[in-house]
Amino acid sequence: MSVRNRIVVKIGSSLLANDGRLTLKYAFMHGLLADIAQLREEGYDVVLASSGSVALGLNSIKKSPEEAGVLDKQAAAACGQPLLLNAYKQVAHEHGFDIAQILVTLEDLEERRRFLNTKNTIQRLFEHGIMPIVNENDTITTEEIRVGDNDRLAAKVAQMIQADHLILLTNIDGLYDRNPEDPEAQFIETVEDVSEYLEVTTGTSSLGSGGMLTKMRAANMAQNAGVNTLIGEGVIDRPVSGILKGERRHTRCIAKGTPASSWAVWLTNRLHRAGGLVIRQDAAAKLRESKAGVGHEDIVKIHGDFQKGDVLHVYDEDGEELARGLTNFSSDETMVLARHADQDVEELLGYHARPEIINRDNMVMLEDNHLPWDAPTKSLKLVAS
Repeated sequence: MSVRNRIVVKIGSSLLANDGRLTLKYAFMHGLLADIAQLREEGYDVVLASSGSVALGLNSIKKSPEEAGVLDKQAAAACGQPLLLNAYKQVAHEHGFDIAQILVTLEDLEERRRFLNTKNTIQRLFEHGIMPIVNENDTITTEEIRVGDNDRLAAKVAQMIQADHLILLTNIDGLYDRNPEDPEAQFIETVEDVSEYLEVTTGTSSLGSGGMLTKMRAANMAQNAGVNTLIGEGVIDRPVSGILKGERRHTRCIAKGTPASSWAVWLTNRLHRAGGLVIRQDAAAKLRESKAGVGHEDIVKIHGDFQKGDVLHVYDEDGEELARGLTNFSSDETMVLARHADQDVEELLGYHARPEIINRDNMVMLEDNHLPWDAPTKSLKLVAS
């Protein structure tokens, strides 16, 4: 069996829904799926990460994008999702293939077992020649527990299936060094370090939840997973292949080589911070020298309410993020251990366990190409009572 190339294509709401009428742009959908059908014939497996359900459902609940609150958007997603998927299914059938829907939540992408279950489902659909369409389950998510944008969701899927390319289709032709409306704006063809462009990538469309900033963050996640990211305009004629084959101008974010392991990629590319630890500078130095994990005696501050098995972000006392790793204890247990570093774990918690909060084997040091998360400035619990 020959190895097929894999691509993840992300479509924004502004490409699928008319801004004023909030109705589906069938011409674009036909052009998109005709192009994907041809790519499938050429040996590509394609996953579509599609926005649009909320925008298409707003008419049903008689709300505009500007006035819709969280509950309105949840209801709109419930109304719009069947409209969107029915259209995809009918148009895909015209081009000789079938589609399947995969709705995910933040937990499905951040919790390892559910992440692998989702990956296995996509793999089985590939085996049957069916194109998966992935979207966040907006009907049940809230602002606090959601991915928030389909750019990063698409990047997580690209990481998940070890894709060759992540293609982000938007309403402009790529990245500029400043607002594209500025007459002196320069087009950026190639990006190696996305951090250089974060400050100039603000702004979102009226329908979408992301802008160029989320695309840069998604590109960084993809880079670290060994995936090239291509950002370009979602035109009607060959919107994907025209970019993929270099026939139309686009921005290319270059992959950072081959990642050490899929586990390390999953651990370091996070969508949500469950919690964090601030450790002493001497412990941070040992960490950098690859000599130890994080012990309970190393901790200065704790952030967040986390559970055993969550991924924690580890900072030094200067606020520099050093590593990410799986915690062996909950936040409450970690607080008890850190405040009584001279006592035995079993005596404190009532069960036997190794005293390390994060084992070295369950930790990955951040490399220069990872975008760090700023150390939390609020709700930090002081270890010292």
